Amino acid sequence: MKYNFLGKTGLIVSEICFGTMTFGGSDAGIWGNIGKVKQDEANSLIKASVDAGINFIDTANVYSYGESERLLGQSIIDLGLNRDELVIATKVRGRMSESVNNVGLSRYHIFQSVDASLKRLQMDHIDVLYVHGVDPKTPVEETMRALNDIVLTGKVRYIALCNWPAWMVMKALGISDKHGWNKFVGLQYYYSLSGRDIEREIVPLAADQNLAIMPWSPLAGGFLSGKYTRNNEKAGDSRRDVFDFPPVNKEKAYDIIDVIAEIGKQHNVSAAQIALAWVRLQKGVTSTIIGAKNADQLLDNIKSVDIELSADELKRIDEVSALPKEYPGWMVERQSADREIK
Repeated sequence: MKYNFLGKTGLIVSEICFGTMTFGGSDAGIWGNIGKVKQDEANSLIKASVDAGINFIDTANVYSYGESERLLGQSIIDLGLNRDELVIATKVRGRMSESVNNVGLSRYHIFQSVDASLKRLQMDHIDVLYVHGVDPKTPVEETMRALNDIVLTGKVRYIALCNWPAWMVMKALGISDKHGWNKFVGLQYYYSLSGRDIEREIVPLAADQNLAIMPWSPLAGGFLSGKYTRNNEKAGDSRRDVFDFPPVNKEKAYDIIDVIAEIGKQHNVSAAQIALAWVRLQKGVTSTIIGAKNADQLLDNIKSVDIELSADELKRIDEVSALPKEYPGWMVERQSADREIK
C-alpha cells in the first residue's frame, strides 16, 4: 500500500480508503437498502483492510441511519485496533429523523450530528468531517463558522466536503480565508471512467487550492465491475440491479467496459481492477474510496494498487471515456494556445 498527504495538512492516508456504506441494514430509505453487512462481516472487512495497509476509513451518519457508524466503531474495539493509527471520516448534512431540524448544514444540526456520530462510533474525535452535500437553506457563511467552531472544540480534526459545485467551494474557501477560520482540506466526489465530470471544474480547483480528491463510486456503483455487458444487463448480486445509481450513459459505458476488460486480460486481472487503477493514477487523486460486501471482493479491489498502466493503455482508456468538450472549456483551450513557448 502506498500513502499520500491529504492536501496540505501533513496528514498521511492510504491511497485506498475503505468505505463502509455496505455496513448496516434497515428498511428505511435508500441507505437501508444498500447496507447489508452485519457485525461479524464488518469485523472481517475492517481487519482485511487494515492488514492490507489501509489506514483511511470512510462512513456517514446517514448510512443505514447510524448503523454503519456503530458497526465501524464496534469493529475497531472488537479487533483491538489502535484508534490513533486510523483516520476515520464521517459526514453531516442528511436527514436523520423526522424532526424538522435533524437535517441540513445549520450550526444546530452540525453540532447535534457530530455528538451523535461520536456516540455511535464510540470515539472522542472525528478525523475528517465531510459536509455531505449542499444545503440551499443555510448560508455558506453560517456553515463555515459552525465547522470552524466544531474543529475548535477538538471533536473534529479536519473538515472536507462532498458534492458541491465549484463556485460554492471557492466561496466557502474565500469566507474561511477572510475570517481566519479552518478551511476545507479535501473533496469527495463521484469520479469514474463513466463519470469524469469533475475534470471540468473540480479537478482544476483542487490543483489550484491544493485540496485532496477522494473519489467515491470509482466503479460507477458496480457498473464497471465487469459483471455488466450488453448481453448481461443484470448482475443478479449487485445493488445496481435495484438501485441504478450513479447515473451513467450505458452505451458509452459498455464501450469502456470492452476496452478495460481487454486490457484486464492482458494483465491477468479483472476489469474492475483496471477501472480502479485508472482512477488511482489520475492527477490530483489522493485516496480512492472502495466498498465491499465480502472479503474476497475487497481483496480483489485492493490488488488494483499493484497495477501500472502503460502510456498506450492509458491513451486507449482515455479515448473511449473522454468527456465531450463544452464551453467555455474549449474556448479557454483555444485562446491559451498563443501563450505556449515553442
